[in-house]
Amino acid sequence: MFELMLMCPEDRIEPVSDALDALDALSVSVEDADAQTDAEQALFGEPGMPPPKDGWQRSRVVALFPTREAASEAQQLLSVQDFFEGCQVLGMAELADQDWVRLTQSQFTPVDITPDFWIVPTWHELPAEAVRSIRLDPGLAFGTGTHPTTRMCLRWIARKGATGEGAAAFGRVLDYGCGSGILAIGTAKFGATDIDAVDIDTAAVESTVLNAQANGVQLRAGLPDKASGQYQTVLANILATPLRVLAPLLCNHVAPGGHLVLAGILARQAEELKEAYAPWVKLEVADTEDGWILMTASR
Repeated sequence: MFELMLMCPEDRIEPVSDALDALDALSVSVEDADAQTDAEQALFGEPGMPPPKDGWQRSRVVALFPTREAASEAQQLLSVQDFFEGCQVLGMAELADQDWVRLTQSQFTPVDITPDFWIVPTWHELPAEAVRSIRLDPGLAFGTGTHPTTRMCLRWIARKGATGEGAAAFGRVLDYGCGSGILAIGTAKFGATDIDAVDIDTAAVESTVLNAQANGVQLRAGLPDKASGQYQTVLANILATPLRVLAPLLCNHVAPGGHLVLAGILARQAEELKEAYAPWVKLEVADTEDGWILMTASR
């Protein structure tokens, strides 16, 4: 395989990427050409909101082609297009053959949530200290245990489960925006038995079902309309904007005396979340990691 590497200004990224796709590139990646320098630009967006910008001022575009001939032809065709003005060909390089499966797997290793609670990919042996574990491989749905928001939610679950009350510690559980199902599965590992896991993405629902089966736990997975009534534990690891919109819905699902656990929130967003949920509950910051926070409330 061969990489074709380009440098493009912000306003050329979309037409160049579309053209590379039309030229049968196997993949196209775009990254900040000034990353790791003083000129680096951070671009953050959230679901349902337009991105702050279409791209970086200078982007490095890398297209992967199956042969040198295909990469060369793409370079020649692009260079004569009007929309390629301001772009630059950085070069072409052959990629050495690699075991891509093994390379991908090497990036995912066991993650310790607590000293005795671990998230472990199926190709790894269980650590000797893992009293409890979730077997989970990376897939289409968010949630492998490596992101701070997921780890903080799982730490909360572990602390709650450590009370020794089993199913009573969690009562009826709702994992809203379940992704891979990792949080729902986590509550099951600590004794929860009445669990609903819902997501707007059908791929996430399917992933949750398969992951639950792989871990030998029982739960109900479906689209959001499958969530009904009130729950003793409501978990939502999404992002700040949808969490604000969902405030009435999520709070109405929390039973009196129940617990609301929210993640996907940056530390600077704490006050706006507190304000959004104030009519129903009093949110507080319960955990922090790498600029992210976990917010919880009791009804």
